[in-house]
Amino acid sequence: MISVVVPGLGEVCLKHIVLDFNGTMATDGILIPGVQERLNKLSEQLDVHILTADTFGTVREACHLINGSVTVLPGEIGGPEKENFIRQLGEKNVVAVGNGMNDRLMLRTAALGILVLGSEGACGQTLASADIVVGSILDGLDLLLNPKRIIATLRR
Repeated sequence: MISVVVPGLGEVCLKHIVLDFNGTMATDGILIPGVQERLNKLSEQLDVHILTADTFGTVREACHLINGSVTVLPGEIGGPEKENFIRQLGEKNVVAVGNGMNDRLMLRTAALGILVLGSEGACGQTLASADIVVGSILDGLDLLLNPKRIIATLRR
């Protein structure tokens, strides 16, 4: 678990990280270098869940060395399914990471929503649902590995 007390916001106790794959952890279906190592380090504190429509059909191979679960969502929409997944885990204990329109609901629902502005860009509506915006997935994962950065960003 990662516990952070943010002045003006209170305590956030995270037990799960839920991530989108394409556009967030991967570019064109290829895992971004450094993601696997950081997620495996985070898996010592958080349960790692990867949710994706798997646009390129590569998620299982790309993530097979990550200590976590991979769920390929049926259908093309995915947003409500991702939100329901967050709710089933207990939204007060989840950090969600994504960039696309279908990530908007999960970022809004989770205790902490991180939007990744990577090479694929990010949906403007999803931006409005995020608590924190980062320039890369590596920056987002490093926030969780160094939780005082979260405090510095979210203190009121």
